[in-house]
Amino acid sequence: MNRAAILILFCAVLPVLWSQPAAAANSFDAAAAAKIWAAALTYIAPRSLIPVSIPKMTIWGLNGLAALDPDLNTTLEDDQIRLYGPEQLLLSVPAPPGTDVNAWADAASLIASAAYAASPALQQAGTQGLIESFFDELFNHFDPYSRYEPPLQAAQDQLMITGLAGTGILLRPQGGNVVIASVDVDSPAAEAGLDPGFQVLSVDGEPAYPGQVTALNDRMNGLAGTTTTLRVLDPNDIAPQYVTLTRAYIPPRTVFPEQLDPGIVGLKINGFNKGTSDQFSAALVAALAGQPSAKGVVIDLRGNRGGVLRQAVLVADSLLPSGTIVIASGRDPDADQKFAAEGTDLTGGLRLVVLVDGQTASAAEILAAAIADNRRGVVVGSETLGKGLVQTLSPLPDGGELYVTWARVLAPRGWPLQTLGLMPQVCTSVGSQALNSELRALAGSHNLMAPLLAAARALRAPVPVDQVLALRDQCPAAIGGDLDVDAAKFLLATPSAYQAALLPAG
Repeated sequence: MNRAAILILFCAVLPVLWSQPAAAANSFDAAAAAKIWAAALTYIAPRSLIPVSIPKMTIWGLNGLAALDPDLNTTLEDDQIRLYGPEQLLLSVPAPPGTDVNAWADAASLIASAAYAASPALQQAGTQGLIESFFDELFNHFDPYSRYEPPLQAAQDQLMITGLAGTGILLRPQGGNVVIASVDVDSPAAEAGLDPGFQVLSVDGEPAYPGQVTALNDRMNGLAGTTTTLRVLDPNDIAPQYVTLTRAYIPPRTVFPEQLDPGIVGLKINGFNKGTSDQFSAALVAALAGQPSAKGVVIDLRGNRGGVLRQAVLVADSLLPSGTIVIASGRDPDADQKFAAEGTDLTGGLRLVVLVDGQTASAAEILAAAIADNRRGVVVGSETLGKGLVQTLSPLPDGGELYVTWARVLAPRGWPLQTLGLMPQVCTSVGSQALNSELRALAGSHNLMAPLLAAARALRAPVPVDQVLALRDQCPAAIGGDLDVDAAKFLLATPSAYQAALLPAG
């Protein structure tokens, strides 16, 4: 979709994000701020991993005013919320009952209004700036992943998750014709039965020419719900047919084939959105059909920062015939979940290698850990990032979004992913000489990594930082490189090494 179309889409979305009347440019919208803060505090209180009182969260948030103007300070003294300016008390408000969220949000808005009136710096920041500063300081007391996203950022993120509206086909020239080069999984084109190789004769009544392919591909995108009509010819048919496609949101592609050695199926997953598991299954089945004598599969998760947890679980489910995939545990009972494999291994039991690096995080770490802990495959690379916390999301009245960490992630064998990360079964970040020693030992059915792997899998939360660092230093996090692929190829070509690299049963 071109920039003009994206701008049109944002213009269609953003007016919905803020339904309240806009405040005057030189005034603070206290009512809007109170409504947003009340909704946020109500959502956070029962869900945060560590219980925090409403008064404490409110004072933390109000101390965000000092980030905009260091001369301001908010305290809770003698059952009074007090706002201080340079050497003077600007306002004192009685502290509401501790559990009255709306009253505390109203009190916070009164304090913010007084601060706004007294501070040019706050006036320059505006209402949205004060709202964001409140959340920035509040979440400074939580974990690195709990956060507030303002309306525009939330809308952009939603587009990244849901994808842009389109038909799901990519056109290319072939000889003197225009043909369908690819069809996205779960797209309007796929549902209509269109396949790669179909010739496109016209688009919305206009003949399709090879020189117009770029423009025609742009026309495939548009606002959700709009339609485009193609006249297509199936190579197996004689007569053309008309197909009308209704544009819909299509998740961005996250799964890509990688060219490795003959007999090795390579797939790169660069993130997890709501379409990843379907894309992965389709790509894996197609790749295996193209290599019926494949001896193994390599899944590349290097640089994958994660995404939708459920999608990582579904990908694992397509590779594991049984076993626990991941466990989530939190203070809110709704946060407690245990995911187990219920499907069929689409590879039919082929040897499996997963590549990770220091930028592999979150949902990607969960997938890799599930493969390793269930002895389904070998993880190769370096220590991963170590993001083992799960966030729950709530929309706010301004169209912004609140991300609150509410669960810890445990790998199938019970060890925590947070901070520790995943210790690979074959470490490549200590250099080629050390890697060659590892691989030679594995070929002789001896695993040099075994003591480290046993120590990492034996850890239970909470883990002392010095213990985490001591383990991580043994296979330091690094950016992935050629050594990862070389090790994967060796393992798939050497059954004894692959078998020795699998974790012991347990």
